Amino acid sequence: MSDQTPRSETPNVEPAGEPATQGAAVPEGTESSSLPRRSKPKNSPPPPSGYRSTRRGSKSAKAAKRAETVARVSEPVGRGAKFIKDLGYYLFVALVAVLGLVLVLLVLAYGINGFARWNARRIAEKAGTLADLERRSKENVLVIGVKDGEATGFLALRVDRKDNQTYGIAIPDGAFLEVPGQGFERVGESYHSGPLVSLSAISNFLTVPFHTFIVVPSEIYSQVLTSQSAGSVLTSVTATNLSPSARDALKSDIAAIPQKNTAIVPMPVKPIKLGNQTYFEPQRQQIADLLKQWWGVDASKEAQVTRVILYNGNGTPGIAGVAAQELIRAGYRVVDTKNADNFNYPATQIVVQRGPVKQGTDIEKVLGVGVVKNQPSDQNVADVIVIVGKDFKPPAGGATGGTQ
Repeated sequence: MSDQTPRSETPNVEPAGEPATQGAAVPEGTESSSLPRRSKPKNSPPPPSGYRSTRRGSKSAKAAKRAETVARVSEPVGRGAKFIKDLGYYLFVALVAVLGLVLVLLVLAYGINGFARWNARRIAEKAGTLADLERRSKENVLVIGVKDGEATGFLALRVDRKDNQTYGIAIPDGAFLEVPGQGFERVGESYHSGPLVSLSAISNFLTVPFHTFIVVPSEIYSQVLTSQSAGSVLTSVTATNLSPSARDALKSDIAAIPQKNTAIVPMPVKPIKLGNQTYFEPQRQQIADLLKQWWGVDASKEAQVTRVILYNGNGTPGIAGVAAQELIRAGYRVVDTKNADNFNYPATQIVVQRGPVKQGTDIEKVLGVGVVKNQPSDQNVADVIVIVGKDFKPPAGGATGGTQ
């Protein structure tokens, strides 16, 4: 007998943690639940198909498709909505900016307009002062041609020392004008009451202040017109209200102006035959053009000048004409002078019928007397009616020629 030790059969057991290989024997007495499970193959079989699974997948797909469609449609809609929103915002900002600019322009326009009106009133008030009228009148001289005591013509002359020029409008003695104290008359008749009345008549008609007059022989007057030179005006003066020094200064100023810078024209008139008398009706529009060009007087602003009618209410011959001269020198326009209904007015009456009452108080200051009343009227001939009473005293040296 051979001494051989019998071998026991040992089972092939996989190390702990390692899954058993397929086909390995399971020892007896071992629980199958304690043994490791086989891993699932990588290539799993497809999910079961059938009515329910197909239905569910179909619903999900449709929902996803709907969501995709909504997203695809809503994306451009959202972009369009954003564009419209942005566009509306920018349009709103632009509109606010434009409105703001328009508002600023309106405020500026109102401001400029208001300033222009204020400045125009200020200039008008300044231009209406006696001091300014006096300053402007220094350039103006009324040359009166006289023969045998009768006026043959009137030359409204401006000596522009600043621009070295001379302008003149020759007014015929037959021109039909309002003569203070005499009413509408041939302006030549005004000289019968003195050169100051003629001065007032010309100033009143042209609305240009003339405070200086020079009386020369008719021959000298005609020579000035034909030669278009004012150099000879002061060579044969028969009467003037200029002082000797002022007369010499004027003579020197006129002599310094060359003849080419002198323009003298006849006043535009229309002849009117009344019986054996020939009157000349002034042509307002053409005269207005000359006044604006040479004197800077705007005829369209003539309505801004206070118009006055004066009545003689105290019986002194020519007293209304004297008061009219005072007002004309102060820049007022006298449209007529008449006799009142009686001569028993103790106090001068100043009746404002158009415009502010301040016109009446200003006239009171010029005349030195007067009771101001406000009695509005629809008439458009005069702004103020003045009835000269017994309290009015003519200034020293004032002319009292005339009948009213």
